Amino acid sequence: MTSPRLPEPDRPWLMRTYAGHSDAKRSNELYRRNLAKGQTGLSVAFDLPTQTGYDPDHELARGEVGKVGVSIAHRGDMATLLDGIPLEQMNTSMTINATAAWLLSLYIVAAEEQSPPTPESALQGTTQNDILKEYLSRGTYAFPPGPSLRLVADTIAYTVTRIPRWNPINICSYHLQEAGATPVQEIAFALANAIAVLDAVRDRVEPSLMGEVFGRISFFVNAGVRFVEEHAKLRAMAALWDELGRDRYGVADPAQRRFRYGVQVNSLGLTEAQPENNVYRICLEALGVTLGRDARARALQLPAWNEALGLPRPWDQQWSLRLQQILAYETDLLEYPDIFEGSKVMEALVAELAAGARAELERIAERGGAVEAVDYMKAALVESQRARWRRIESGEQTVVGMNRFQESEPSPLTAGADGGILVVDPSVERERCDAIEAWRAGRDQQAVAAWRASRDQAAVADALEQLGRVARDPGQSIMPASIAAARAGATTGEWAQALRDSFGEYRGPTGIGETAAPAGQDLAELRDEVERVSEALGRRLKLLVGKPGLDGHSNGAEQVAVRARDAGMDVVYEGIRLTPRQIATSAAHEGVHVVGLSILSGSHGELIPAVLEALREAGAGEVPVVVGGIIPEADAAALRDAGVAAVYTPKDWDLNRMIGDIVALVAERNSVPA
Repeated sequence: MTSPRLPEPDRPWLMRTYAGHSDAKRSNELYRRNLAKGQTGLSVAFDLPTQTGYDPDHELARGEVGKVGVSIAHRGDMATLLDGIPLEQMNTSMTINATAAWLLSLYIVAAEEQSPPTPESALQGTTQNDILKEYLSRGTYAFPPGPSLRLVADTIAYTVTRIPRWNPINICSYHLQEAGATPVQEIAFALANAIAVLDAVRDRVEPSLMGEVFGRISFFVNAGVRFVEEHAKLRAMAALWDELGRDRYGVADPAQRRFRYGVQVNSLGLTEAQPENNVYRICLEALGVTLGRDARARALQLPAWNEALGLPRPWDQQWSLRLQQILAYETDLLEYPDIFEGSKVMEALVAELAAGARAELERIAERGGAVEAVDYMKAALVESQRARWRRIESGEQTVVGMNRFQESEPSPLTAGADGGILVVDPSVERERCDAIEAWRAGRDQQAVAAWRASRDQAAVADALEQLGRVARDPGQSIMPASIAAARAGATTGEWAQALRDSFGEYRGPTGIGETAAPAGQDLAELRDEVERVSEALGRRLKLLVGKPGLDGHSNGAEQVAVRARDAGMDVVYEGIRLTPRQIATSAAHEGVHVVGLSILSGSHGELIPAVLEALREAGAGEVPVVVGGIIPEADAAALRDAGVAAVYTPKDWDLNRMIGDIVALVAERNSVPA
C-alpha cells in the first residue's frame, strides 16, 4: 500500500519570536542574534508608550518605557532598530494598533534611508492594526472607535494600492481568548470585527479592489491547550470566512477568500506555579495549529516558558524557537495530506462551532455591528472570564501545578539571581527621556550622522498642521500626511497628539456591569463577612481598583472588581490608564477603605511608590494599599517595605481567599473585632 504522503513536503511556516525591549539599539542586537539562530521573520514588540501614542517623557509613560517592548519615538529610532537588516528580504510583523499608521510610516521612511534604499513597493510584512479588539482586551487604544476605524481603513487602502506584499491588518482574536473568550466568541467577535473593517474600507477604495482587499486581510489567532477543539475552531473560521467573502462581498476568486492566519499560542493558561510545565502546554498548543494541513498556520510565534513570570531572556526565546524547528524539521507532520479529512468527530465539532458563531454574529448584527456592540462584547468577555475562573476555583477545570498536583520540587529554572526573567535596566527610561529631548531640540548628533538629516523644526510644524487638517477631513487618507510627518522628524507623541486634538479622547468600557454571581457556600460566607464588617464601619465597605500607567491588560483587575462586588462591597473601578494622582484623588473623593492596584507590565517598582506618595498628598495616606501583578518576590518585598499591605501574583489564583484577605485587612485597620 502506498503511503498517502504529499508529492513534496509542505513548506514550514514562518518562524518568529515576539521580541523587543529597552531601546532600538539593544533590540536590533537581539533581532540579529535571533535571525542567526534560524528565525525566518521578525515580530516586533513595542513598549506601551509607543503603542498608545506617548513620547518617553510623558507623564503616563512613567515606569513603562522599554518594559514590554522597544521604545520607538521617531524615524531615527526606527532606522536604528532595523540597522543591518535588509528590508527588501525581511518579513516583519509589527504588533501595533492605535499607532499602526504611524509605525508603518516610520518603517517606510527607514526603508528609504537604508543603503541601498528599499522602495515601499518592495516591503513585506504585517501591521496588526486591529483596533476594535483593543477596546475589548488589551486596552492600547488612543482615539475613539469611529476615528480609529478610519485610521485602520486608511492604512489598508494605502497598502493595497502601494505596498502589494504588505498585510495591512491582522484581525486579532488572540487577545479575545486571553480575555476569556470561548471558541464561539473568538470566532464570532473576530469575524464581526472583520465585517466592520471591510465595510469601512469599502467606502475608501474602488469597488473593483474589494477582492484584493479581502485577500489581504489576515488573522492572528490563539490556540489553547485543548488542541483538538482549537483545530476545529480554525477549520470553522476558514469555512465562515470563505462564506463571508462570497456572500457579503462578492469575492469570486477562491484564492482571495482563503483564510490566512498566524498564531501565538495561549499565554493565559501559562502558570507562575511550576512554570516548567508551561513547556508542555506550549508544545501541545502548537500542535493544534500545525497538525492539519488544510488549516495549518503560515506564521507561528510561541511564548516562552517564563512569560507568566516576566520578560523572557534571549535563551528562553531560543528554546521556543527550537521547539518550532523540531516540529517542522524532525517530525513528519509536514509530509502528509490533511490527517483530519473525513473525521466524523472533527466535522461534527466544526459544525457545532460554526453554528454557535453564526448565532453570535446575528446578535452582534442586531446591535448595529461590532463598533456599536463594543460594550456588549466587552461585558460578554468579562462574564466568560469569570465563568472560567470559577471552574478553576471549584476544581471543575484542572490546571496542573496550580489547583491540582501542587506538590513540587524547587525549579532549577528559576533559581538564578534574576529569578528566571529578563529585567530591563531602569536607566533605559532616563536615557530615552534625554534622547527624545535632544531629538526635539535638533541636538541628536548621532541621528544626524547616521540618518542623513536632523529634525527640521519648521518642517515638523508644517507636517503636524497638515496632519491635523487631514484628520478633520474624513474624506482624506491619513497615510500621506503621516509619512510626511515621519520624514520631517515628528515624534510618536506629536503625531498622536495632533490626532487627539482632532478626534478627541476616549475611555473604553470596563465590562464589569451590574450582574451578580450565583451564591455558592463560599461566596455566601464571604458576603456575610462583608456585611458584618460594613455594619461595624457604619457604611458599606468600599474598594477602589486602579490600574496606574499604560498597562491595558485589565483581566485581573476586572475579575477582582467583579468578585468584590459579588461579595457585597462597593467597588470603584474607572478602567485603565490612570496617573497616580488620578487614582489618589479618586480614593480620597470616594472615601474608600482600601485601594487595590493592578500592574502586569513590570512597572510596579516605579508606579506603586508614586501612588503611595500621591495618596499621602491627597490626605488618604492611611488607606491600605494591596497590589496584584507579575511581581518577582524580591520586588514584592521592596513594595511591602515601602508600605504596601499585601502583594498578590498569578500563583494567588483563589479570588475568594484574596477578597477575604482584603476584608480582614480593612477590619484590622479599623479595629473591627473578629
